[in-house]
Amino acid sequence: MDSKSAKNARRKAQFKGYLAEYLAATYLILKGYRIANMRYKTKLGEIDIIARKKDLAIFVEVKARADVQKGVDAVTYPSQKRIKNASDIWLSKQKNSHLISLRYDIIVIRPLQLPVHFLDAF
Repeated sequence: MDSKSAKNARRKAQFKGYLAEYLAATYLILKGYRIANMRYKTKLGEIDIIARKKDLAIFVEVKARADVQKGVDAVTYPSQKRIKNASDIWLSKQKNSHLISLRYDIIVIRPLQLPVHFLDAF
């Protein structure tokens, strides 16, 4: 694969990921959540979506896969650790951090199907 086609493949994968994140965010809004952050980046890692519902903050990893199990399996232990470390930084910046409950979810986006939302996945 030459440099140009590698860049195109990377760009296509990035677009697919962004689209999946926006679909997941829309799904969460329809379920009554408020989106606090998307693609929250820290030195320790990135969180795809941070959503709130009252005193609950959920940290969501979004995976676009054709198969639900492959999407869940793609959230490895190092990924989970990275998300938890980034969530600690986010939480430390909240004024009412002592009142916030945390949850870590996975949303798998499949082609032409409703998202699959795994609550408290890790």
